[in-house]
Amino acid sequence: MGEAVPIGPRAGALSEIVDGVYAWVQPDGTWWVNNAGAVAGEDGVLVVDTCATETRTRRFLDALGTATAGAPIRWAVNTHQHGDHTYGNSLLPDTTVLIGQTAMREALSADPLFENPPAVWDPVPDWGAVTRRLPSLTMDRELTLHLGGRRVDLHHPGYTAHTPGDVVAWLPGERVLFTGDLLFHGLTPLVLMGSLDGALRSLEWVRSFAPDHVVPGHGPVLTGTELDGVLAAHERYYRFVLQIAGNAVREGRTPLECARTTGLGEFAGWADAERIVMNLHRAMADLSGEPLDLARSLTDTVEWNGGPMPTTL
Repeated sequence: MGEAVPIGPRAGALSEIVDGVYAWVQPDGTWWVNNAGAVAGEDGVLVVDTCATETRTRRFLDALGTATAGAPIRWAVNTHQHGDHTYGNSLLPDTTVLIGQTAMREALSADPLFENPPAVWDPVPDWGAVTRRLPSLTMDRELTLHLGGRRVDLHHPGYTAHTPGDVVAWLPGERVLFTGDLLFHGLTPLVLMGSLDGALRSLEWVRSFAPDHVVPGHGPVLTGTELDGVLAAHERYYRFVLQIAGNAVREGRTPLECARTTGLGEFAGWADAERIVMNLHRAMADLSGEPLDLARSLTDTVEWNGGPMPTTL
């Protein structure tokens, strides 16, 4: 396994998980600060996700170019729609074939945060010199890429989880799994654009790959032996949110009222704890059959937090 190569203080580091398979991990993994990765084959490179801003994406791509001696980026895949994993897409070469799940492409095409990020984060994000770039190749449930003798399977779980269009990248030969935001390692998961029930179901699906190495969407890379503990923590959190949401719907309470009177217990130490408000909005909307009020969920989260949510962009 290669050594992590720092690019700058808290800027990110590229590490070689197994020969030719890389993880780009950006501390501390909170708002808009994601993980990405890459797989190098004999005839080119597959990139797994970009980053939120021009600066962060260029750091990733520059480090990758150094590690692969400038091998061409022939393919890229977005694990889901969110901007921290997609807004840097336009910095990929024009010749790169960009892949995404069908629902993911539709969601990114209509993403209002790209042009107008609201002042609910501090500082308000500045994406830099990027343009909205959508996948040119879409998939439904499965797609297999062959990178000069190396196989990468792209899978959608078949239901909405973190988002409607989640995709994992699985290397069966190397037993490496890129999960996107189906996993947050050491941070509070976010299910605002997805489904608590689906996110809960996805945990056993992730476990079924039996990977030796896992690159989560945020937080440190995992070994296979660490995975069960992370999945168990996610399960406890999702069941915690669902129980609170069910009680709140029966009692006629709002998500913000409920969040204000709920102790987070073992989850209080996770970064981005304010996501309890957003996750309750999602769970309660699904339980009540009402549409999600995105604007209200953001303003309620800021109110619970006592001000805008901090970013390190």
